Amino acid sequence: MTSRGLRDRVAIVGMGCTRFGERWESSAGDLLVDAATECLASAGVTGPDVDAYWLGTMDSGYAGLTLSTALKTDYRPVTRVENLCATGSEAFRNACYAVASGAYDVVMAVGVEKLKDSGFSGLVRRDPPDDGSAVESSAPAAFSYLVPAYAAAYGVDDATMREVLTHIAVKNHANGALNPRAQFRTPVSAETVNRAPLVAGALGVYDCSGVADGAAAALIVRAEDAHRYTDRPLYVKALAVASGRGDGALDDRVSFTSFPEVVRCAQDAYRQAGVTDPRNQISLAEVHDCFTPTELVLMEDLGFSERGQAWRDVLDGAFDRTGRLPVNVDGGLKAFGHPVGASGLRMLLECWLQMRGEAGRRQLDNPTLGLTHNLGGRPGKCVSFIGIVGSELS
Repeated sequence: MTSRGLRDRVAIVGMGCTRFGERWESSAGDLLVDAATECLASAGVTGPDVDAYWLGTMDSGYAGLTLSTALKTDYRPVTRVENLCATGSEAFRNACYAVASGAYDVVMAVGVEKLKDSGFSGLVRRDPPDDGSAVESSAPAAFSYLVPAYAAAYGVDDATMREVLTHIAVKNHANGALNPRAQFRTPVSAETVNRAPLVAGALGVYDCSGVADGAAAALIVRAEDAHRYTDRPLYVKALAVASGRGDGALDDRVSFTSFPEVVRCAQDAYRQAGVTDPRNQISLAEVHDCFTPTELVLMEDLGFSERGQAWRDVLDGAFDRTGRLPVNVDGGLKAFGHPVGASGLRMLLECWLQMRGEAGRRQLDNPTLGLTHNLGGRPGKCVSFIGIVGSELS
């Protein structure tokens, strides 16, 4: 897989994000306005300064009119994109390439989702017609396959596997408790996680991310123009996307201990960014913890742990906020919530805050390189996005 990338050619100079959660009081348009207004203010610009917009939403509006109607963008071009749970990241990726191409000077990527009003539960959703070969199962059921597959592959007994998944849930809820924008802001104990009702297989309620409403936005300019807007921009180092073959559920060679799409995507992203030792070069990672076993498997696919060793690293605290490579410091999907169109941009917000020293009680010591990761779909049939951003030009 070959992509030239756009390392250090574009920069983020402003960001905005709403509180995620059950936002019954706000429409999708309200959330868009809140996120975009904060984003513009953080860069010291106004709406007329933005040349074009990219909107990411899975199910909360159609066409660019969803954004232009809410923001009254004065006939600016608005492109609406969708790529499953990587939708917000897809909006960001397309916006970055538009600036890097020279087509525009200042663009905004915005993601929004109003899932609660739609009745979406995470267990039932509308799927398009297929050829009849698709395996019908809920998202929790599909991701629950990771647990016995990983345990069998690496000789992890059921009790230890439960301890590993519980550690991930407790970690992410503890991080979310420090985040005023998170959907769930109360720490949970291991006992609470272990006693929760089962949803699918070995997955309990606290192994699953929340269904939320929310919006997030990023303002993007050429790297050489960044300091006109802020003294602390974030420079885009890599943007990688991999779309899978889609036949994993029918392929006996698929082990459900790895996402091939993520492995290939990571290889491309690291090559673009010049990262050769991710576990030591990456300062923080925001990964797609839709379910606790997903985060476990991702630690190996992203090269943060050796194959078959992520469970040990989790229990050793390697990915805790005070560990060697903090993962999901803002609470992740697990505690921050998962309004599909906004999640990828929300991940970038944590990198933005951390590298500007604005993360409050979550603040890490001098982070310089951040990774964001989205996974859309399910094991055997998914897409993967990885972005890498840094506080300094290479």
